[in-house]
Amino acid sequence: MANRMVLNETSYFGAGSREVIATEVKRRCFKKAFVVTDKELVKFKVAGMVLEVLSKASIPYEVYDDVKQNPTINNVNLGVAAYKASGADFILAIGGGSPIDTAKAIGIIVNNPEFCDVCSLEGVANTMNKTVPIIAVPTTSGTGAEVTINYVITDEKAKKKMVCVDPNDIPIIAVIDPELTISMPKGLTAATGMDALTHAIEGLITKGAWTMSDMFEIKAIELIAANLVKAVEEPKNIEARSNMALAQYIAGMGFSNVGLGIVHSMAHPLGAFYDTPHGVANALLLPFVMEYNAPAAVDKYRLIAKAMGVCEENMDNEQAVLSAINAVRNFSITIGIPQKLNEIGVKEADLPALAQSAFNDICTGGNPREVTVAALLELYKKAYI
Repeated sequence: MANRMVLNETSYFGAGSREVIATEVKRRCFKKAFVVTDKELVKFKVAGMVLEVLSKASIPYEVYDDVKQNPTINNVNLGVAAYKASGADFILAIGGGSPIDTAKAIGIIVNNPEFCDVCSLEGVANTMNKTVPIIAVPTTSGTGAEVTINYVITDEKAKKKMVCVDPNDIPIIAVIDPELTISMPKGLTAATGMDALTHAIEGLITKGAWTMSDMFEIKAIELIAANLVKAVEEPKNIEARSNMALAQYIAGMGFSNVGLGIVHSMAHPLGAFYDTPHGVANALLLPFVMEYNAPAAVDKYRLIAKAMGVCEENMDNEQAVLSAINAVRNFSITIGIPQKLNEIGVKEADLPALAQSAFNDICTGGNPREVTVAALLELYKKAYI
């Protein structure tokens, strides 16, 4: 068996690192940027911090900001048309997972027009050509989208989140500048940080995990455990912001190559049905799923407990497992994550449909413990009230 690792070509890290974008654009002889972002980032001038770099270097650009928090097929189609009309030759994605995912779908379809229906990109799409060159600049510390081969687009008609897996979509450059995350409100900092923790934990215990991916995920858990609360409570703490930005990237390096599990399978329908922010959905579900998966990942739970600083040497396996689960649950409570599905508007009558959708999700196959629709329904019920 061969274990594959696919990573982006070039990455820059550190406060102010966005300044390198102009140098990379000119070095690669790009002429015009098609900027994919969202209206909130434009409104609060976060996107402007990056666009200023282009302006100072006299690099022309056109902005496309019609992106929802759970981007849709329509967002992608409008973006493809706008890109073709813009005369741009590369995409600059500024934002969290939503703009970066939208940028990936746009770039793939422009260079692989046979997938213009968008729906055919779901799963492992057999695209022949690499995406339009993408420079990804994350403004949250959660998704790791700048270094992954995954993206998620919502089919609103079918009430379904389509997980797309394609090595051809990976950005050529990632610029991880923690200064761009300082304006995130506490709730978004908490939710995106827990998204990164979910990636790290699921990436660590998934069926495809191996030595190299474990290395990334364990370090990501350590960084998140040490820095997320600080980032939430001290928004301008640049050290905490830097470590969280690094943690989400490291977690992305791992899970992108080995897969995830049923936390994501169960979170995706919540986004499709209710437009629930992905990080909130993951954070709420994570402790319940950890309880379910514990029998299949005892040794990995001990590693999680150690990385979070809650594993004593004399603990037996059962104690270490409980310590890991409780640490994650208490962590989410500390930073204000909702703890039950009824708190975020989920309808009890929808639980069976959510369970079926979760079972059909591509992430289900990576879960370390086998699941059924009935088991997923029970997990939703436990998380409901």
